[in-house]
Amino acid sequence: MTRLYIDADACPVKDEAERVATRHKVTMYLVCNGGLRPSRNPLVELVMVPDGPDVTDMWIADRAGRGDVVVTGDIPLAAKCVAAGARVLRHNGEALTEANIGQQLAMRDLMTDLRAADPFRQGGGKGFTKADRSRFLEALERELRSAQRGG
Repeated sequence: MTRLYIDADACPVKDEAERVATRHKVTMYLVCNGGLRPSRNPLVELVMVPDGPDVTDMWIADRAGRGDVVVTGDIPLAAKCVAAGARVLRHNGEALTEANIGQQLAMRDLMTDLRAADPFRQGGGKGFTKADRSRFLEALERELRSAQRGG
């Protein structure tokens, strides 16, 4: 049975994910440290984990596996979920797979090193756009369909 896990802290596509999960009759877990209101949707379960480094990530990584879909922007969490056989999407709809997760981890480490070497380096990426939201909806639809077929 396919399940949808959302790394919900700072996730900009929770509502969109809920709509797609409901359409596919898939249980969705919103995992966070707090600050979210429970949904009235019986397919959506709000999971509140204690504060602490990576507690949300560990909860998802311990449960996600083959046939599940995970939505996260956290690259180390994505790597664990991909290794467990789950399908992983970023908020902009980009799929993280066995073929690209190593490169994503290397890029993340490189950027961390660059920021540490230059404390004046301004971070921040592109803003989240309507096109990102649309790509996410299409990608989640595709991944849930494929996961439910067992593909």
